[in-house]
Amino acid sequence: MLILSRRLNESIVIDGRITVKIVRVDGEVVKLGIAAPLDVPVHRQEIYEEIQKNNQEALTQGRAAVSALPKVPRPHSNVETKA
Repeated sequence: MLILSRRLNESIVIDGRITVKIVRVDGEVVKLGIAAPLDVPVHRQEIYEEIQKNNQEALTQGRAAVSALPKVPRPHSNVETKA
């Protein structure tokens, strides 16, 4: 695992396609802005784990797998903030 220090309004770039920016720091809560191509799913870990669990259940029960939650249009700036 790579560990980086960033300050407010500083960013990191992943693979030249994904930018993660520190948008706000409120005590122990850090707000991140994530800009990624529309074909790159971006989920909070607990949502990703739920998708994986549902897919595993679908495989064992013969249902169709779910690759992601229903698509929600991203803002034109292509930035989402997640708590």
